[in-house]
Amino acid sequence: MPELPSEDLDLICAATRHLWEEARGHRFFFTGGTGFFGIWLLESFLEANRRFKLNAEAVVLTRDPERFFRKCPHLKDNSVLSFHTGDVRSFDFPSGRFEYVIHAATEASAKLSSEQPLEMLSTILDGTKRTLEFARHCGARKFLLTSSGAVYGPQPPDISHIEEAYIGAPDCLDPASVYGEGKRTAELMCVLYSKYFEVKIARCFAFVGPHLPLDAHFAIGNFIRDALAGGPIVIKGDGTPKRSYLYAADLAIWLWTVLFLGKSCRPYNVGSAEAISIGELAHLVRRSIAPNVDVSISGNTTFVSPLTQYLPEIRRAEEELGLSQRIALSEALAKTAGWHCACERVTPGSTSPSF
Repeated sequence: MPELPSEDLDLICAATRHLWEEARGHRFFFTGGTGFFGIWLLESFLEANRRFKLNAEAVVLTRDPERFFRKCPHLKDNSVLSFHTGDVRSFDFPSGRFEYVIHAATEASAKLSSEQPLEMLSTILDGTKRTLEFARHCGARKFLLTSSGAVYGPQPPDISHIEEAYIGAPDCLDPASVYGEGKRTAELMCVLYSKYFEVKIARCFAFVGPHLPLDAHFAIGNFIRDALAGGPIVIKGDGTPKRSYLYAADLAIWLWTVLFLGKSCRPYNVGSAEAISIGELAHLVRRSIAPNVDVSISGNTTFVSPLTQYLPEIRRAEEELGLSQRIALSEALAKTAGWHCACERVTPGSTSPSF
């Protein structure tokens, strides 16, 4: 896969320049460093380290370093980057002090949640516990948890955007709630460790950008895939659920800001507040990427989310941390499609979910 776009790394570094001085000479430990979130955090860290001459280091936990290098060969010879082999639930602790621990493991996989829910729950809970224990062991100063908007459970139809103070929750008796319930408990676990270090919690919503899979359960990725494959862009459902999408460069800016400036044990929603229906999204993908393809709405199916909307209220991040959305969705779609074209990995023919 190619490197992240240079203009995106420029944007991230410009927006976070004021944050990095405290990291000078320190070490960072990443879990989930090979996933969508992790790669954006890792590559932007390496770029900031180079530009600002931070003399910092990054250690990434992974089960298969060679697989990562096949995915990101341009990072193989980076002297400030090293890998620690292990499973997030049971890894041996690397030696030395780490000032910052970033826990971004646990992919939001609908397939894993439905087919192996106990594996999903174990990865979230045991992985979080192990990483917290490591943070205590290594004398960490700050710990970032990438949590999820799934902790709120179904969004009531009379609430346009969910704020952090909302106390709704997933149905704990529904196996489909395994991801949201796992993340809720992971947040609580982090708070219980906050006497040892600062705990930063980012409740992440929906995103788009390079490295987003085009063949998973993410509608926006499926629509991009369909457009690049020549169409039609297929919506499995009626197209009415509402979502919002933040570009991955903005995501990286927000996560770094939460890590460095967020208040301990105070969750921050991370995402866009600009609502768009799935039907509108499909048409925007067409206009942004492939104006000549068709959009097909096939009607309701059994693959329908219980949520009719999934939208964050982001005033806390805006007012306390000075964050904002910089990249418009239409531009984000075009940038994501361009990067995937460079990968030459577009795979047509899979079905598109409705959310």
